[in-house]
Amino acid sequence: MQPVVTPQVPAVETDGIAPADGGPISGQRLMTSIRDKIRLLHYSLRTEEAYAGWIKQFIYWSGMRHPKNMGAQEVEDFLSFLATHRQVTGGTQNQARSALLFLYGKVLGVQLPWMQSTPSAKTSRRLPVVLSVPEVQRVLAHTHGRSGLVLHLMYGTGMRITEALQLRVKDIAFAHHAIVVREGKGSKDRVVQLPGVLQEPLRAELQRRATVHRQDIERGKVDVYMPFALAKKYPRAAQSWAWQYVFAADDYSTDPRSGAHRRHHVSPESIQRAMKTAVQRAGVIKPATPHTMRHSYATHLLQAGYDIRTVQELLGHADVSTTMIYTHVLKIAGRGARSPLDMLP
Repeated sequence: MQPVVTPQVPAVETDGIAPADGGPISGQRLMTSIRDKIRLLHYSLRTEEAYAGWIKQFIYWSGMRHPKNMGAQEVEDFLSFLATHRQVTGGTQNQARSALLFLYGKVLGVQLPWMQSTPSAKTSRRLPVVLSVPEVQRVLAHTHGRSGLVLHLMYGTGMRITEALQLRVKDIAFAHHAIVVREGKGSKDRVVQLPGVLQEPLRAELQRRATVHRQDIERGKVDVYMPFALAKKYPRAAQSWAWQYVFAADDYSTDPRSGAHRRHHVSPESIQRAMKTAVQRAGVIKPATPHTMRHSYATHLLQAGYDIRTVQELLGHADVSTTMIYTHVLKIAGRGARSPLDMLP
């Protein structure tokens, strides 16, 4: 599974792009149209940033030409430039291709028989990094506080980092030992088990969070992001305790889409830094990231004898073939064929 990559682009002022008719056009208007269409289709903020970044790169690479003045040859040349000069991976190149498909098909309304024929790059199928049970214990032993609780939760439930950080108070069902994961990948909800050992740490975190929530009420700044049209349908829900993020940031920040100044959840970067520090202190030499906890969760469930369909459901995979990659990890770990070297007398 390829991660969403937000391309690093130079500071490009797109307000001078010439349209097909040669008249003046505001490049800002084009980017606004792109962002409006992305939000209309409920794409994530990370996808919005990535697509906007690739489209800006395409325009900058072309010498500030308007996309309507370009076609299949320019798109293929740009993708070749990414592969040969930038040496990006196949997954990153395909993400750029998807951004341009979106631009021409969804924003500009251009018929795309030529675009559909533009080949996708071949992507590598790599085995995930998985920690052994003792390695997980060592890493988690070097975590602490809120970031440590998030990493424990990721390993204990198999949640992705964004799913864990976007967890709302109302979605923890202590009585049922369950957590409802809302709007996971593919906009799907699912239920995962709440590990018994995390019940008390989560209750303690919620007590601390409730104190912060009361302070926000006193300051008149209690607010939280509401998905889609729920903010209009339930105007008071954003101030309610049930909808607050469990892992809230220490300070307020500005929403890049709405401009609202409010308390968001903690940043993924803070969890990534905590994981990196813990891995180093634990003496683990594998390139482990927070997502490694999810991979380790799946692999250890299979090792414990759970069937592949159960693991697929817990991970929220649409296709069991995605889950099957963990069976390959198990084979490498010793459940495959016996080495002929060990058979020598």
